Amino acid sequence: MTDGILSEPIDVDAPRHSRPNHRTVAAAMGVVVEHRATGIVGAILRFKPQQIVIRDRHGRDHTFEPRDGSFLIAGEPVALRQPPPPTDSGEVSLTASGSVAAGPTPARIARPSRLWVEGIHDAELIEKVWGDDLRIEGVVVEQMDGADDLADRVAGFGPRPGRRLAVLLDHLVDGSKESRLASQIHHPDVLVIGHPYVDVWEAIAPATLGIDAWPTIPKGVDWKSGVMAALGHPGPAGLFWKQLLATVSTYTDLQQPLVYAVESMIDFVTAE
Repeated sequence: MTDGILSEPIDVDAPRHSRPNHRTVAAAMGVVVEHRATGIVGAILRFKPQQIVIRDRHGRDHTFEPRDGSFLIAGEPVALRQPPPPTDSGEVSLTASGSVAAGPTPARIARPSRLWVEGIHDAELIEKVWGDDLRIEGVVVEQMDGADDLADRVAGFGPRPGRRLAVLLDHLVDGSKESRLASQIHHPDVLVIGHPYVDVWEAIAPATLGIDAWPTIPKGVDWKSGVMAALGHPGPAGLFWKQLLATVSTYTDLQQPLVYAVESMIDFVTAE
């Protein structure tokens, strides 16, 4: 009798499985690709390391995560990469969100559409990572100071074609207060999206802070106070947040659910 597979001798000479080595292709606008999982075929409209948008022959846009091998070109699985911009020096400059930097470009006049977030910390984090993109697109971020009256606020905003609204909610998981608030919104020009974290603090990748994971805080304990106590910070919360924000340089310092949510919001309000 054995205690499982780890109780047997390990064959150190056994062949090792390696990841397929896909050909690398620049994801230039207009390149036609096929998404392997869905069979959707379309031309690349926008590309970032964490998100690709392709437009099919019917004019519909589809957003995917560009994992290596998840797209085909002429039937061949490929690894899509950010294409270099056409510059004399050949140097590629990226924004904090992973977009190719447009250089010294004046900010666009603000669109009627808006991004709403729950609080100032959400707004500051989005500004730090996506600020350049938002100025180029003319998208304004507004804080709600809580979402308890979300349905009334949305109605007051008056969403319609050309005046879209994207709302970011913390802790948007089954059974949460936020999920109940989101379920009240049914409008084609409103996108309510979120992340699973109790607070946007937790959307910063633990490795960015030099920790393995965010501490688990017992129910009944104020989450922010509990986090600061567990990490040995005396507070106040505003000072701790400034230190957290200072650790973020690019989207790679954030957890993927927040990155996906914000990218989806920007795509939604600029698809007009």
